[in-house]
Amino acid sequence: MTRRMAPLGVDRIKSGALDRRAVRVFRAVHLGIAAVEMSCLGYIWFSAITRRRDPVLALAVGTLGVEGVGLVIGRGNCPLGPFQRRLGDPVPMFELFLPKRAAKFAVPVLAGASVVGMIAVAFRRPQFDRAARSK
Repeated sequence: MTRRMAPLGVDRIKSGALDRRAVRVFRAVHLGIAAVEMSCLGYIWFSAITRRRDPVLALAVGTLGVEGVGLVIGRGNCPLGPFQRRLGDPVPMFELFLPKRAAKFAVPVLAGASVVGMIAVAFRRPQFDRAARSK
């Protein structure tokens, strides 16, 4: 009879021993990705409010679009979650900063803010200078 192999990291989760260095590096990278995505969200709202359009806006929308596809594929869960669990880190990133109940709502709230921000950008067309148009 062949022995079935457990997925990478499952034995570490069960034993409670974490590869501390790998978890710290992963959390730092994950936090960096989150910071970039929050910056993208902020820039989308800045662009909607100021009616600004530029290549940075396209990059921000594209970045959050890729994250959105990852969330759809992961059925609302972070696409990096399975990798995090394989490292032996059972604590989701938002639970490091927020209470468990608030962390549960972080992804839907941020996804909603992203969608509404993109809709605001689409409907708030750039406003041109009237003096420039009259010449």
